[in-house]
Amino acid sequence: MQAALPAVSLLHELLGLRVNITGQESLARHTTLEVGGGARYWTEITHEADIPEALAWAEAQGVTAAVLGGGSNVLAGDDGYPGLVLHMALAGQRETGAGRIEVAAGEDWDGFVAGCVARGWAGVECLSGIPGSVGATPVQNVGAYGQEVAEAIVGARAWDRKAGAWVTLTNAECGFAYRSSRFNREDRGRFVITAVELQLRPGGAATLRYPELRRQFATDAPSPLEVREAVRGLRRGKAMLLEPGMEDGRSAGSFFKNPVVDAEVAAALPPAAPRYKDGQRVKLSAAWLIENAGLHKGFQLPGSHAALSRKHVLAIVNRGGATAVEIEALARHVQAVVSERWKIRLEPEPVRL
Repeated sequence: MQAALPAVSLLHELLGLRVNITGQESLARHTTLEVGGGARYWTEITHEADIPEALAWAEAQGVTAAVLGGGSNVLAGDDGYPGLVLHMALAGQRETGAGRIEVAAGEDWDGFVAGCVARGWAGVECLSGIPGSVGATPVQNVGAYGQEVAEAIVGARAWDRKAGAWVTLTNAECGFAYRSSRFNREDRGRFVITAVELQLRPGGAATLRYPELRRQFATDAPSPLEVREAVRGLRRGKAMLLEPGMEDGRSAGSFFKNPVVDAEVAAALPPAAPRYKDGQRVKLSAAWLIENAGLHKGFQLPGSHAALSRKHVLAIVNRGGATAVEIEALARHVQAVVSERWKIRLEPEPVRL
């Protein structure tokens, strides 16, 4: 039988740690779904030096360690996390060139975007309203309304857990693809991103590729600020702008990725199905597939507190008191219905903690 670990405060004192490690922190309080049990151990990362020290502590105690940012793309388990959670609270920004800026991983993403458009910098305006922290954006290569963060990222600074060293990865080394990167594929869990450097376009034209967004303007040349306001309006109308008190606002945003399929798979769908070229393949609308498989806005399984949003079927929401088990049961049901109707498997976006 394994001996009980000493109290966290005693371990902290004995080892002379600078980083402050505490016990039992509710994950529901730190995720936008507001679901999840407690983290066995918890630490706020306010300095880069905290990271290797905290990871070394976890290794010495024989427990796993996970990184949590803004909690907007996370589904935490009902039993919580049995190891140490490193909550990224690194703050600060610095200009590194004309329109080039390095941003600490703990900075609020939408706040950063607001600052860019206020200065007339183009490059991230379509990514307005996306909740979460800056450090999480390269992991998933966040994208919306015809724009991806990979288009603006120069590189990322990170602690390499495998090599035990600080590294700076270029855009190419991040391995970006649709809603993915090396950080959530082959090197999942290896790197702890502490800062992201982006190249914006001072005085540049806003990105206006997405049809739904283009229809918001009578002109072909809106400013980045006008595009930001339009994007936030569209997201608000779909309950995808996570604001206090918003109906169906307890969600992880889009729960499923838009599937990218071979051309012959897309050709088998009805002509009304939205589709977009993605290299040699075709990107489909997950929302269309869900709704046209017979699942309506507001759908929920009997007795469950999890539901599809009443404003957008792509979001699974916590109606109050939902559990992770209920969220996952609804997600599996959606996948099964879509697979049976269209022979296409939807892939969830949120990270399981």
